[in-house]
Amino acid sequence: MCRHLGYLGPERTLHSLIYEGEHSLETQSYAPRMTQGCVLNADGYGVGWYQDGEPVRFRRAQPIWTDQSFREVAGAVKASCAVAAVRSATAGFPVDESCAQPFRHGTWLFSHNGRIDDFGGVEGRLRKLAGDVAGVPDARAPVDSAPLFALAVRHWRDGASLGDGLAAVIGEIGALASGRYNLLASDGTTLAATTWGDTLFVRADGDRIGIASEPLDDDPAWEAVPDRSLVTAGLASGVAVVPL
Repeated sequence: MCRHLGYLGPERTLHSLIYEGEHSLETQSYAPRMTQGCVLNADGYGVGWYQDGEPVRFRRAQPIWTDQSFREVAGAVKASCAVAAVRSATAGFPVDESCAQPFRHGTWLFSHNGRIDDFGGVEGRLRKLAGDVAGVPDARAPVDSAPLFALAVRHWRDGASLGDGLAAVIGEIGALASGRYNLLASDGTTLAATTWGDTLFVRADGDRIGIASEPLDDDPAWEAVPDRSLVTAGLASGVAVVPL
């Protein structure tokens, strides 16, 4: 059901973020340990980071372990805030670069690890809730994560904080359909994430914070987040976990 991670802290290379550790995000693409039902996350990948306060993104519709060119480039790119994801496509949705996450709008990056059950039965109501998405191209991607992103953007545009926006999305989709709704977002200076049906871990080491579907290594500093929780994280504010 996909795997994702977020990072906030001193600049580090994308290579160290994605490829390092016994259970790196790359390893989770072909050997996830805590996944809910899938054994491969081979249907694309993406990473977003910030340059001069603006999100930059790289996405592909191929398994991350097959992309040697990105592995090399990732060693030359540094970031102090990033969101990355590897994808296992839900049946019925295409393996297409437009479906690879993170999605992007304004300063926001967004990733959904999970699925909406009976998406066809609730899609119309979701899109009505989201409103006009003409200026949000990723909200029109042919995948069930897209209307969740549209809902988040609507709340953020209305002034909600990063975490409050994700919590509002969970409230809306949770009232419409069952599913797994682990969401992850960044605005360049903070991270927010939800657990709803899948695993999530947080690691705070002084001046750096990591959030990941699974621990990237066996260090006991990784702490499991209880299901149905909201995580907010900032270097000044630290990490907070509250029930949803």
